[in-house]
Amino acid sequence: MRTSIIAASVLCATGALLADEVHLVSGGRVDGTILKETASTLFVDLGYDVLKIPLSQVRDVVKPDPTDAEKNASTDDHVNNERRTTDLYRTADLAPAPLEEHARRLGEGVVLVRTPGGLGSGFIIHEDGYVITNFHVIENETQITINIFRKTNGAFRKEKIEDVRIIAVNPFFDLALLKFEPPEDLAITVVHLAEDRTVDEGDTVFAIGNPYGLERTVSKGIVSKRNRAERGLTYIQTTTQINPGNSGGPLFNERGEVLGVTNMSYRFAEGLHYAIPIHYVIDFLKNRDAYAYDQDNPNSGFQYLEAPRRLNATAPGFLKRKATNTQPGESVAD
Repeated sequence: MRTSIIAASVLCATGALLADEVHLVSGGRVDGTILKETASTLFVDLGYDVLKIPLSQVRDVVKPDPTDAEKNASTDDHVNNERRTTDLYRTADLAPAPLEEHARRLGEGVVLVRTPGGLGSGFIIHEDGYVITNFHVIENETQITINIFRKTNGAFRKEKIEDVRIIAVNPFFDLALLKFEPPEDLAITVVHLAEDRTVDEGDTVFAIGNPYGLERTVSKGIVSKRNRAERGLTYIQTTTQINPGNSGGPLFNERGEVLGVTNMSYRFAEGLHYAIPIHYVIDFLKNRDAYAYDQDNPNSGFQYLEAPRRLNATAPGFLKRKATNTQPGESVAD
């Protein structure tokens, strides 16, 4: 007898051991998460795609035993109520976990971004290969490569991907959206954004990045100031070590959610480091069409040229009139 079930929550796309079992009339079986059921079709999330199965081909559906969760704990058993948006990012109710567990679980979601002029970090926000990094990491560059890290037999193995495109840039926010084509055999690890989380001074945070090319370096600290004003924007000030090469990498909270994008620090100062708050990133993604990169347009991404300097160093005429109390319409020789 077929069971009619709509899943109450969606598990992470990297795969969970506990999944709905859809038994087919033909004798086959599909494992995934049931997203929706209509009068004629069952929609099953396979993690990398959504499969539409005609109900006429479904024999029955078996839900996993909730008591098996502890027996079959996976790297994603901390994920609850995952929400995927049309703006390329996802959120979820993640459970707090020890730092070493986060580092092991999230290591494949952080990448190294390399250009002929230098290197930085980035993090994967979508299974189709979308990556967030800093604009200054790829500024004036078009030849971009990404190193991803696969976990094999408990160890991370580096793999270079050369076909990387610039999708959108915002120099003012110092953000860039890149895209690479994931290898067919790669199970993408996607990080979650802390869209609705509050940030308070004293919160524990950590970063994963590639300082000076030292791949997958983990550093830990606290939030020193949640809204430090700099250059017309507000930043998260943190004691977490941020060095050249960390730029563009994620700053995580204790749940393993991205609070911000690490982008700068004071040179020769200890514990003064900054990250771009995640709400700027979400706004950038929601309006990515406005920031779309066009390789044929030198001003793409609103990279405005500097205003020309005045050739005459003396004060402009309107300032002279103000200084001499001249009336409107009266001429003053420059």
